[in-house]
Amino acid sequence: MKASLYMVYSEEGWNPFWSISLDVDIGFWRDKGMVGWNDPLPLGIAEMTCHLLVQKPELRGQTLTFLEAAEVLTGAVQEVNLKGYEAGISGVWMLNGDESANLSLVSLLRSDLDTDILVNMAQRIGEKLRGRALLSAEVDAVLEDMHLDYGSEKIISAIQLASLLGLVKLTAAVGIMESKEGYSRSRWNSFQFWKEHKPVIACRRCGTEEKHGLRRSPCASCGLLCAYCEKCLTMGRTRECGLLVLGVHEGSRVHSPRSQTDIPAVNSLNIEHWKLSPAQTEAAGEALRFIRHTVEETSPRDRTFLLWAVTGAGKTEMIFPLIEEVVRSGGRVVVATPRKDVVLELAPRLAAAFPRTSLSVLHGGSPDRFGGGSITLATTHQLLRCHEAFDLVLIDELDAYPYHNNPMLQYAAAKSRKSGGVTVLLSATPPLELQRQAARGRLPHAKVPVRYHLHPLPLPVRVAAKPLFVWTRKGAMPSRVLMRLKKSVDRGAQLFVFVPYIADVNGLVALLRDYALQLGLLPEVVEGTSSKDPSRGDKVNSFRSRSIRILVTTTILERGVTVPKSDVFVFSADNPQFDSAALVQMAGRSGRSIDDPNGFVYFIGKEFTLSQRDAIRQISTMNRIAAKKGYLKRQGEEK
Repeated sequence: MKASLYMVYSEEGWNPFWSISLDVDIGFWRDKGMVGWNDPLPLGIAEMTCHLLVQKPELRGQTLTFLEAAEVLTGAVQEVNLKGYEAGISGVWMLNGDESANLSLVSLLRSDLDTDILVNMAQRIGEKLRGRALLSAEVDAVLEDMHLDYGSEKIISAIQLASLLGLVKLTAAVGIMESKEGYSRSRWNSFQFWKEHKPVIACRRCGTEEKHGLRRSPCASCGLLCAYCEKCLTMGRTRECGLLVLGVHEGSRVHSPRSQTDIPAVNSLNIEHWKLSPAQTEAAGEALRFIRHTVEETSPRDRTFLLWAVTGAGKTEMIFPLIEEVVRSGGRVVVATPRKDVVLELAPRLAAAFPRTSLSVLHGGSPDRFGGGSITLATTHQLLRCHEAFDLVLIDELDAYPYHNNPMLQYAAAKSRKSGGVTVLLSATPPLELQRQAARGRLPHAKVPVRYHLHPLPLPVRVAAKPLFVWTRKGAMPSRVLMRLKKSVDRGAQLFVFVPYIADVNGLVALLRDYALQLGLLPEVVEGTSSKDPSRGDKVNSFRSRSIRILVTTTILERGVTVPKSDVFVFSADNPQFDSAALVQMAGRSGRSIDDPNGFVYFIGKEFTLSQRDAIRQISTMNRIAAKKGYLKRQGEEK
């Protein structure tokens, strides 16, 4: 895409701009003096030249004449080393504000655009695109249902007018990221600094920098070696000369400063009707108070709250009061989770909990690509298409793939939140750094140390045994392991059997089938699955329905699958593939049902690693906290 570069004269001096529809800008600034570059420039070059011109001290104040301003503009175009454009004073046009300075442009001011229609279109487009970050083709798709039958040129003019009115923000999809690599905005006030340090180029949709995932290729649109982003390519190509339209929100309507005397007690937070357990009520109340009293002046880092709840604690139920609070105040909420299957599972639960509230469900392949409901349920990848859209951002399973250790998705989540909004992180196994921040009082948080049935978490038992490959090679199961397998089968449990590698699955399945009759099972009720298994979904469903009694799997099933009566066996628990978070999640498959809250968990391996010790410590600590707070059900108490 090409853009027109120009400067406008005001009392403060000359201000640079670029435009995708120059006639709109000339009409908008019709009583101002203007100086512009004759030929449209590649959008990225026009924007970068604007960045350069902003740093020019000579443009400040009222000292430059039109001719001198034109020379500065020409020098800036030269300075970005744009090949193919001749520099010289003949390359500029000037308007003195009386429509007669440059007769070749008078026709632009006599356009057939109806001002009232154009303004109405701009306002409707601004409202439609609010909170979104979309490429040109995506904008076209969103505007299709608006039935703007005025032709593409007039729609482009309306988008440009919306930009001038502050209803949307137009940027190059790939461009300068001033705050990257420690370059503070204050340092960019120095023009000399701009000259000495090459600006950091990054994808404005996903935050990927040039050295981490941008590539350059010949571009048919701008004719240059144009940068594009490989990291978010599956959601449409972002280019240096491509347009990214950012919808501008109206501001946060949820948060307002209050004095400490206004802070309500937990029992006045209107969450009783959600029928939460005491532990859930306390944690939800802490999060709700945080949302209500986070004020505009706090830094973005101080707007994050961690809801640390054990596996099976009922995190979904705990977020309902938070969603209700924000939606009732007129705000918008997004619940973002790393996996599509969790989105599909949560959608009917949210719809049932909020039947009168508009709900958008976004994932790869969903018919609605852009959302717009008061509540949005989405995979974290879909947040790339959002820009300051939500008053409350709920990130579920922040420690799970692909969100964990993914700067792109973390950037997307951060930019999807309004400047006055709040982020609530949900996890049973927060990353170590977040645990440290919480322990040091630097991260507001609440812990839910007990499941809804109020029984302690099953504590893993270590079983010393030789490495798994030794068993499968010899075709012999250690007696101490076989005894525990038999105990679980005899009590009617189904068995999650975790192994570190996909290559381990088939060998262990074959070995367990050899021992099936000794366990009192038929060989066909022993199965295995992994991420490469095309029948994984069917096997998981068969496991849920008890057609499969023993399922050998990798960490692919460490979360998201609940079986009412189950025990957990982690083979090769000392393998580096299993960190403490994975071990806690796998242990969390057991004891989730109120009918079988005391399942068994076994860590089987030659070495007793730090990861195993830390996982057991985390589970034991949560049980201790639950007991101290009186959350655990007393022995003999009815269910």
